[in-house]
This record gives sequence, C-alpha cells and structure tokens, in this order.
Amino acid sequence: MNKQTLKKNIMQRKFPLAALSLSLLSVGFIASCSNTNDNMAATNATEKESTSKNINFLAFGDGGYHVDYPKIKHIKYPKNKEEFIEAEKADWVEDYRPMSEFDHAPIYVYPNTDIATEQGGAQAVGLAMTEVCRVKPCEFALQLGDNIYPDGAGADDGKDDQKRMDDLILAPVKPLLAENPDLMIYSALGNHDWKSSRHGVALQTQWMKEQKNFTLGDQGYYKYTIGEPDNDVEFFVLDTNMLLSGQVFHEVPLNKDGSEGDLAQALNDGRAELEQPEAHELPITDEDEKQLAWLADGLENSTAKWKIVYGHHILWSIGGTKYSEGHVLRELLLPSLCEYADAYVAGHEHDLELLSDDCSLYSKNTAANNKPVLPLIISGAAAKMRGKHTPFAEQQAKRYPQYTLHWSQSFTWGFAHVELDNEADKLNVEFYTTPRDGSGKANLAAEFSFDKRIK
Repeated sequence: MNKQTLKKNIMQRKFPLAALSLSLLSVGFIASCSNTNDNMAATNATEKESTSKNINFLAFGDGGYHVDYPKIKHIKYPKNKEEFIEAEKADWVEDYRPMSEFDHAPIYVYPNTDIATEQGGAQAVGLAMTEVCRVKPCEFALQLGDNIYPDGAGADDGKDDQKRMDDLILAPVKPLLAENPDLMIYSALGNHDWKSSRHGVALQTQWMKEQKNFTLGDQGYYKYTIGEPDNDVEFFVLDTNMLLSGQVFHEVPLNKDGSEGDLAQALNDGRAELEQPEAHELPITDEDEKQLAWLADGLENSTAKWKIVYGHHILWSIGGTKYSEGHVLRELLLPSLCEYADAYVAGHEHDLELLSDDCSLYSKNTAANNKPVLPLIISGAAAKMRGKHTPFAEQQAKRYPQYTLHWSQSFTWGFAHVELDNEADKLNVEFYTTPRDGSGKANLAAEFSFDKRIK
C-alpha cells in the first residue's frame, strides 16, 4: 500500500487548500486536516518499511498522570462528580472563556467512594502510538516532560518511587516497546518533575539510566545526533524549568476580551502574581545561563543537516494560562532558534497545537527574514486534557503579526509523528488523537508540511 492509499484509508475527508488563508500559503505552508473517526490500519508492513534516508519519530508529552497518583487536594478536599464538573465550570468562567465551548475530561470515580477526578489517557495514548508505529516508521521518540505527576519522584506521599516511575513512565509505553524493542525515548524534564526536590530529579535521572529504552542527560539538558552524515539531525534537549526559575516575572490575568492584561496596572491593583520557584528550583552557580550559552554555541556550531530544539514549556500557545512564561522563553530562546533551528517542540499545554513564529523580531540581518517560518509543535496531550481559550487566541493574532496559529485540538488525548524528509527538505508533522473510551485507537487528526529553514 503506498502512502497516498494509506492516507485515503485513514482520512474520511480533507479540508481543501482553498480554505487556508493566503498568509499561510505565502510562507510555503502546505496542510491538510481531518476530523476523521476512521482508525489506522493495524497491519501493513510494507508501509512501515522505508529505504529512504528520511528520519521519523514520535513526540509526546505530559504523560505522567494516573488516577492512582492524585493531587493531595483532590483527596483532602474531595468532590463528587457533579461538584467536580461545577468547579471546572467555575474556573472556565473565571478565565473569561466562552461557556459555549466548555468541556471537561472523562471523570473517574474512585471505587467504593464518590470522590471524582480527571481520567488519564496515558495508556490509551501508548496503545495509539503502538498502532501508528505498525504502519509508519518510528525510529525513536521525544518525551516532552512532566513525566511524573503530580510532584515528581521523591514526593512525600508514602509511595514507592521505583513503582511510581514504573507505573507512570514505563507502563504506558510497554506495548510500544514490546513491538519496537530498540526504540529509544529521549526525555526532557518538566515543571512537575521538579516539584519535590533536586533529589527527586536525580531519582528520575538515575531510573532512566537503568532503563534500556530511556535517556535523560545528567544536567537535565543535553544533545544527541541521529542519522547519516549529510542527512542527520541534532537534537538539543532543554530544561526549561531551570531557565524559567532563573528569571523574575509576573503572571498577569487576562482582560475580559481575552487580551493580555497590562503589567503596570496589574501591579498597581494587586492582580499581578510574582512567579516564585521553590528554593530547590533556583539555579546553582549560574546553571541557567550556562544552559543558554551551551544552546547558542551548540546550534551555531552544529554540522548536522537538521537542528531541532525541544523542552517542556511553550513559546506560544492558545491555552490562555501560560503566556507569561511564553514571553520569558521567547526572549531567551528565539534569538538562537530563529537563526539556527528548524523547529521547536514542547508540551506543557495539555492539548495539540501547531503554531509558528516568522522570526521577524529576532533576525540578525535582512537576509534572515527570508527564511521559512519556525514551526512550533505542541504535543502535550499524552495523559491529561485542557481546553483552548478562543478569545485569547484571537487577541494574540491581532497583537502579534509574527505569530500564526495553524491548527489546534483541545480536550483530547494524542501525540505527534514527525518526518524529516531529506529528499524534499521538508518537515512533515502528523497529529493523532485517540478516543475517550480508552480503546487506544489512533485517528489521524491533521497533517502539515514546512520547508526546511536552515540551508
């Protein structure tokens, strides 16, 4: 079965290119999306076989959530199902989100109680990735942080950490690794991985050292190269929590229309909240600055054909709650990414999004402005669900001409599959979702193609 036939089987319908805006077409963006409910064909070895020099990998994030490891507040201050949903509605309204768009994750009620919490989808996503990798090449995977909820390893909850990591990190991907025993998962750290202590981070790092299929650098940030010379890719894995903890910034509430609040006004009326990391999160001996210097030097001097950077936190997103962090990280990272990188991949938002930055604010020279846009892939739906903030997205588009939202899907479980096409010099990304029933079926939700940025 060739690729076109496979797509026809997967996709019930495609959105016509005419529906795309002229601004997207003008940057050489090619996309087609699908809301199909058709399932991936489960067995077709010929499609998976590849004799090309293309590089294919999975990207999934925020997968470390399971109802057996709840937040303490959900047990200390329990809610039944109805109360849980009402609390979700109250938060929705407080954030000025349209009530017509309200939704919530499937609800789990603990046995022999009426205590409710959010159902996790890690196992379903693991099964869906397994299904996709039966018919498409999957050489390795990026794990985008928040691998352990809610408080990382070393949490003071009386639970065994070895079992915690086996349950939250390994168990969901066991089906994938059973069918792909040599697949390596290259992990990043997220804010939840940092919650308990530096000892907790060290416990996770040590656990991954002992696993055949996981890698996590000792410093939390590291790089690796995959592929043959002239057709290779170098990945730069960031510890974005470390970078943010070294900065001073405030979280400012949105205005009622979804626009960003004014910092000076929010400080004056006491609505601005200073982001204060825990003491153990603060950088030691300028390790945040060293990481930034390492990234800038590594990107500039990399000889790999492709350069891709990933970390837990977003640069842009439409969730409506992470934008203050985005402001900080854009200033820290985009000067290097715009000059040398082909894409940035993140989690943190519990949804699927595809955005881009045209890098017009960070180009060092006029010629650099002619580079294709920088793709920003968000794949943080591997266990939890979150909604988008439509008014916020609309306001972002009005305020920031360098930013484009290409596609998103909220209140879903899912992941991304990325292909680096070394023949056409294209970065191709497909987003997959899996149903709320936990069946683990893989549905192709959207696919996109971007021109390679760095020649």
